[in-house]
Amino acid sequence: MHYSGSVYRPPSEAHSLIIQVTVGCSHNKCAFCNMYKDKKFSITPMEQVRDDLRWAREQYSRVERFFLADGDALILPTAQLLEILGDIRSLFPECSRVSTYASPKSILGKTPEDLSALHAAGLDFAYLGLETGNDPLLKKINKGVTVAQQIEAGQKLKAAGLTLSVTAINGLAGSNGDWQAHAVDTAAALNAMHPDFIALLTLRVYTGTPMAEWIASGELVQPTPMELIRETKLFLEHIDCPGAVFRSNHASNYLVLAGTLNQDRERLLHECDEALRGDAPLRRFVELGR
Repeated sequence: MHYSGSVYRPPSEAHSLIIQVTVGCSHNKCAFCNMYKDKKFSITPMEQVRDDLRWAREQYSRVERFFLADGDALILPTAQLLEILGDIRSLFPECSRVSTYASPKSILGKTPEDLSALHAAGLDFAYLGLETGNDPLLKKINKGVTVAQQIEAGQKLKAAGLTLSVTAINGLAGSNGDWQAHAVDTAAALNAMHPDFIALLTLRVYTGTPMAEWIASGELVQPTPMELIRETKLFLEHIDCPGAVFRSNHASNYLVLAGTLNQDRERLLHECDEALRGDAPLRRFVELGR
């Protein structure tokens, strides 16, 4: 298999075969992220992708899931993606799911017909990083899109039949920023998208990012665990996505929460209250600093 630099995938893709159809991230300017700073964005030559798929077929008797890396496989021309999906379907008839990260710009660059064709060809699952539903904060972290564009992107994926998983970042506004607006607006954006899965991560600060510089200068104050839980509770009070699977159990989260909305919301709020009273254990972390 050909891999360039560090390769990332969502936690739920732990058992997927990763095919690096692009290298890096087509945007790669988010203030909080250092994931793809070790590489320049490029599109993997089609013959190399085919070589990897043929090699995998020779090595593995059964591959049920594929993840198309790196940060934004949907930036590829639709025709090329259809070729890749066709090769997967031909070589791995047992495959039950193909998934990818998807940036809002790449989604918006596809027509509804493009996305429907990709879904029909086997693209089943997309991960979209909302981060926040608050426009001033989205601009500050240099996401490169507006909240309205994020919502439109999520709705386009859903309309095409893809399963949609959306992530947001708890604590992104800092404890000295408008964390209330971040929590409430993020819930509102998710309500408009109505994704199938919602993942609430916790802000981690990595050396060399603009976010780390803001922390060092005092422009942004990193929230304490209790402040993060307070923000999570406010978010849950405003979320309205019946049937969506909610998870706040990433390695970055101090308080582990899991349930299905809206039916488990009261239990989740109760668990937040328990933690705020000091009656629930919290995870402890050493800052990564990378």
